[in-house]
This record gives sequence, structure tokens and C-alpha cells, in this order.
Amino acid sequence: MNLGEFMTLNNRNKILLIMMMSSFLTPFTSSALTLSLPDIGRDYGGSPNELGWVLEIFLLASIVCLLPMGKLADRLGKRRIFFWGTILFTVSSALCIMTPDMPLLLAARALQGVAASMLYATNMSIVALSFPKEQRGQALGWMVSMVYVGLACGPVLGGLLNYYAGWQSIFVFITLACLACVVTTMRYLHQEWREKNVSGGDGSGAVLYGLAMILAMFGLSELVELSWGWAALAGGLLLLLFFIRHERKTQDPIVPVHIFVENREFSLSNLTAMINYSATFAISFLLSIYLQSVLNLTSREAGLMMLIQPIVMAMLSPVAGKLSDRHAPTQIATLGMAITAFGILGLVLAVHLQSLWLVVPVVVVIGIGFAFFAAPNNNAIVGAVPKPQYSLATSMLGTVRLVGQVVSVAIVTMILSLDWSLLTPGAELVRNIEISFIVFTVLCVIGILPSVARRSRTAAK
Repeated sequence: MNLGEFMTLNNRNKILLIMMMSSFLTPFTSSALTLSLPDIGRDYGGSPNELGWVLEIFLLASIVCLLPMGKLADRLGKRRIFFWGTILFTVSSALCIMTPDMPLLLAARALQGVAASMLYATNMSIVALSFPKEQRGQALGWMVSMVYVGLACGPVLGGLLNYYAGWQSIFVFITLACLACVVTTMRYLHQEWREKNVSGGDGSGAVLYGLAMILAMFGLSELVELSWGWAALAGGLLLLLFFIRHERKTQDPIVPVHIFVENREFSLSNLTAMINYSATFAISFLLSIYLQSVLNLTSREAGLMMLIQPIVMAMLSPVAGKLSDRHAPTQIATLGMAITAFGILGLVLAVHLQSLWLVVPVVVVIGIGFAFFAAPNNNAIVGAVPKPQYSLATSMLGTVRLVGQVVSVAIVTMILSLDWSLLTPGAELVRNIEISFIVFTVLCVIGILPSVARRSRTAAK
């Protein structure tokens, strides 16, 4: 390796490090407040529904802004949007420390969600543009790895910070981590990626998309709580149809709708990702309830058990990503989806037998399955489009991931509300958890179908 190649590799690794930091921050911020919600409720007098929105408004703001931010990154530059996203993340996190009441906390969390969308829309595309095709899968695998490190550390580290220093300390940690990301970005990330021939954008399309997603995601989240949740969901889906119709006619769309018809690998890979996240995101929530309420583990013991799956994911995601550089990523992702379905089916048996020891190997299997799904599937999505559409690809991937997370939580919320009058409360909880895992298994099996239907990745575009 000559000096020039070494310097190029060194610069790529620095860029990857910055993007890995951002990949850690967003899921950590999403999950770290889970165990601190009761304390936030005591401080601000928030209702259970308001406390739920402390988590949900972050996801909703991210979903609404993700695709428009991807378009804006093409016009203004990916580095610029990423950099200002890290600054907004820092400022909004600092505001969360100082908010005097619940409405302002929700507003600050919404700003955090907007900042997260700026990172989601750019970090993966920057990595894909920085690395050659033969190294892209492994680099994206490291990104996926950091996502699960963030998800794993969120409840554990967030719970410890909340216990010893109060819930505000969680935002202090996030603010300091964001500052580190800002400093490293200023020091090491100098190249700009901007697409040519990008006009001012589709303002009316952005408004239509935002309103559609707000109504649809709000309705989906509140189906059980609000009698008009179904109407909000239906209204959002109707507006989404108007948005698609508008995008087909406009000259500079946020989403070139034709790509989903013409590019089979891209559309099916995104559909597979949404199904997978819908089937897996709420597993940790259900396991937390099952381990503590059914098997009577302490919160510390349950937390340690729940670390197994994301640790396996974090360890194997770079390996799976590297494999997807050498073999068809769609085939590896299909295998990962099948392994995940098998693992979730094992959870059905573990819950039915109320066996703690069966849970351990089963969550290891799920971790292996998801590791072999996520990184190769991400590589398939990015590899299915030419370089000028990398922002679209990563924005769409972020959108379907977040939508899948909301759908997963909505499924669990509805199933846990089922009433079995002949059962005791404990037996009713066990049955509803079993039903949830059965539904998730079926979803994974359904997700195998579009995954198999994808054509093998063609030569790099």
C-alpha cells in the first residue's frame, strides 16, 4: 500500500467514525428515556399519554422530515445538512435539560427528531459515497452495529443516569456526545457531496407528505386510546395517495415514484425492511414485560438478559456486511429474515413453557438473524440505485425503518389490550404476549416473500 492509498483509507476511516457516532446517537436518544418516564411524569405532572408522546414525538418528527431532508441534502450538500443536523441535535438536547414544563419538553424533543432526520438522510449515503463498492457492505455493517449499540446502551445507561443524577443527566450526556460529533465533523469531514441539476424542490409535495405522515402515524399510535384514531389513520392514508399522485406529475418530486415501479430490487428491499422492523422492534418491550411480570426477574436482571440480542447484532453486523460485498446481499438478507422468523417462533414456545433458559438461545438466534438481515439489506437498497440517488435510498430506508417501529408498537398495544374474561390477569398477559410473538412470526414469514422475489444485485450502477 503506497502513501496515497494509506491516506485515502485513513480519511475514509475518519469519515466512518463520524458517521458511526451519529448512528449511535439517534437510537440512543430514542431509547434512553424509557426508564425515566415515571420521574419526568412526577416532575411535570404529565399524564401517561403525554409521557408516551415524549418518545413518540421524536419518531414522528423524524418520519415527517426525513424524505424532504434527503432532497434538501441533494440540493445544498450532504455534508452541510449533516453538519447542521449535529448542531441542531446539540442545541435541542441542551434545551431538553432546561425545559420548565411538559409542552416545552415535547417541543424540544420534536426539534431533536428534526435533527435526527438530517442525520438519517445523510450519514449512510456519505458512507456509501466514501467507500468503494467492494468495501461498502462492511462499512454499512459497522453503521448497523452502532445502531444496536445505541439501542442496547439506551435503556441501561439511561436508567443508570436517571437513578444517580436525574433524568436531565441523560440529555447532558447526549449534548456532550453531540458536541464531540460537531467537533470531529469540523475537523475531519471537509468534502462536500452535492448533486447537479437539483432545483428548488417540491414545496407543496413536502406539505402533503408531512400532513399525510402526521395523520397516519398519529392515528396508528392512538388507535387504542382515541375513538377517532381510525379516522386519522384513514385520512393520512388518503393524503398519502394524493401525495403519490402529485409526485407522479411534478417535474422535481421529493420521491420519484417511478423508481418503485421500475426498480424492483429497490422497492422490494424497502418493503422487506419495513416488514422486518414491524416484526422485531417491539420484541424488547415484550421481553421486558415477560421477564419482570411473568418470570419475576428484577429490572437489573431483565436488563442484562435484554442486552444479549443487541450485543450479538453489534458483533455480527460488520461480518454480515462484509459477506454482502462478496455475495448477493439479497440472498443473505433473505436468510437473515428466515432465521429471525425461526427465532421469534422460539419465543412463542419459551413464553408458553415459561422457561427462562429457553429465552437465552432464542434471543441469540434472533440477534444472528437480524444481523444477517439488516446490513446486507441496507447494502442491497443502496446498491440498487445510482450514486445521485443515494440520499433518496438512505432517506427511504430511514423512513420505512421508523414507520416499521411505529407499526410494531401499535400491533403490541392493540394485542395487549385484548380481554380474555375467563383468564386470570397473569394468564391473560402470557396469552397476549404469545399472540404478539405469533403475529411477529407470521410477519417475518410474509417478509421472506418479497425478499425472495428480489432479483440478485446487478452490477454497480
